[in-house]
Amino acid sequence: MTEKETQLAKLTQIQAEALSALAKVTDTAALEAWRVTHLGRSSAVMGVFSSMAGMDKELRPVMGKAANEVRQTLEHALEEKRQVLEAEALQQALETETLDVTLPGRPVTRGRLHPLTQVLRRITQIFGDMGFQVYPSPEVETDDYNFTYLNMPPYHPARDMWDTFYTKTEGVLLRTHTSPGQIRVMRARAPEPIRAILPGATMRYEQLSARSEIEFAQVEVLVVGKQVSFAELKGTLDDFARRLFGEEARTRLRPSHFPFTEPSAEFDVGCFVCNGAGCPVCKETGWLEILGCGMVHPVVLEYGGYDPAVYSGFAAGMGIDRSTLMRYRIDDIRHFRNNDVRFLRQF
Repeated sequence: MTEKETQLAKLTQIQAEALSALAKVTDTAALEAWRVTHLGRSSAVMGVFSSMAGMDKELRPVMGKAANEVRQTLEHALEEKRQVLEAEALQQALETETLDVTLPGRPVTRGRLHPLTQVLRRITQIFGDMGFQVYPSPEVETDDYNFTYLNMPPYHPARDMWDTFYTKTEGVLLRTHTSPGQIRVMRARAPEPIRAILPGATMRYEQLSARSEIEFAQVEVLVVGKQVSFAELKGTLDDFARRLFGEEARTRLRPSHFPFTEPSAEFDVGCFVCNGAGCPVCKETGWLEILGCGMVHPVVLEYGGYDPAVYSGFAAGMGIDRSTLMRYRIDDIRHFRNNDVRFLRQF
């Protein structure tokens, strides 16, 4: 016999022996052992590939093709045997194992409202009881509505108070506060009186901490009419705080400055997290600012279509996130958007 005939006969014998051994396999463990023996790195068929380096150049292509055919035949036989064994195992399980169809299924977990949504609904209800209407306003605003119409022209240094997200379109940005909605409501209602709240999301490029987030929800409060006074502003906010946080809530107004209100103030609530002792949430002061407020600036009234000589009004902008912190005694504002189910289940 020639070398070619000898090598081909060897491959035929390898294939026959492997298939014969495969026919005797009865379980998956034995099948895996067969695979290692007849298709592994040390198998006879793989040894043919290793020995091809010493063969004549004319014989190598013939032996390579023949060895590949043997390997593919064994691989196909392996897969067919695996399917047969799996089918037999399944059939045996169906015949011998007991399935209790009366067992109850897995219960469907009931969803619930996010704590921020719960507090927003409560705030809306409180102001609704006071006669306020809810108005939506866009989250993507123009530079004019977000700044200029609120008494902050392009050269005004107050624009540096906000780290603003600008879009690629010139003059278009993600609103930094809900105050732009004041102009939109006034222009839609002038010269009628206004009692409105404008809830929504705002975005600022701020450092994350226990008391601040990049995105947070706000509610804008706006009242415009004849002879509206600062006393009405204080009374409205005190009543709101006690309805939201409880009759024991402590409140205070501190003088401040906002370009779109004059005079301006910040409204604080006694910190419920530490009960006034001082903690990271209240910056060790015992108080937490929940909103800025003041009488609507005459320039803003004019931009809104109202005559400041006849009309006056007050405005306030509050963060829902901080109000929720206080209402539920939460020590870190970042919990609201971490999507930790263990935290959310508490509300």
